[in-house]
Amino acid sequence: MKKLLLATLALSLLAGCATSPTGRSQLMLISPESAIVESKKAYLTTVNQLDQQNKLVDDPKVMDRVATITGRLVYVAKQQYPNTSNWEWSVAIIDDPKTVNAWCMAGGRMAVYTGLLDKLKLTDDEFAQVMGHEISHALANHTAERMSRAMATTLGVVAVGVASDHHGAAMLGAAAAAKVALELPNSRTAESEADAIGMRLATQAGYEPDAAVTLWQKMGKAGGSAPPEFLSTHPAPGNRQAALQAMIPEMRQLNPSGTMAPVAPVQIVR
Repeated sequence: MKKLLLATLALSLLAGCATSPTGRSQLMLISPESAIVESKKAYLTTVNQLDQQNKLVDDPKVMDRVATITGRLVYVAKQQYPNTSNWEWSVAIIDDPKTVNAWCMAGGRMAVYTGLLDKLKLTDDEFAQVMGHEISHALANHTAERMSRAMATTLGVVAVGVASDHHGAAMLGAAAAAKVALELPNSRTAESEADAIGMRLATQAGYEPDAAVTLWQKMGKAGGSAPPEFLSTHPAPGNRQAALQAMIPEMRQLNPSGTMAPVAPVQIVR
């Protein structure tokens, strides 16, 4: 029984492969569709809690700025990835001046903390690079990939239990893996991938590619002895700025005139 389970696990790992937008092989034991479902549950729970705590920003000026910039990025994303046209694109602007962070879940559900905008004094171009990077995690199915990684680990942990006829352990492990994966950081490989896709996305939306470099310079200065949460979940190796700088000439060819993309509808959560 135990050998059969391990063989089944090995086959599932081999079968659950996909290819990212950059051609990288990804482990996929959880489908992107399932990741979207799980992400929606987590997002709605989080937003409801923030609403009860009066933590959702309703300043028209801030809301318009976020909606305009993310809307342009979403327009390009829909053009490049037609499957995202039916995503429920939305942004929660969280009133938390101490937190420098932003994220995007599977299915296009985003969040921005006021600390990101206020502490770093981001230009529109720099903010577009942040959100382009975060949206790219969703476009490249990184949430499903993290969930699959957690699932693979959990399956190994419950293998002995299943072999001993504790059949419920497998389902429990899968559910726990899905929950934990939503909080896991992305791998360095996924971060580099999001850098490249996000820079392309922002440039095609009409924003300056140079801002990707100045953004990380600001991030580094804001780090000090207590790095922003954004840095803790987005590993920044020493050569990251150099890698981004090297991509700028290629990016400029994507939109030489810097034409701004139309603004796609994005719901600002209130």
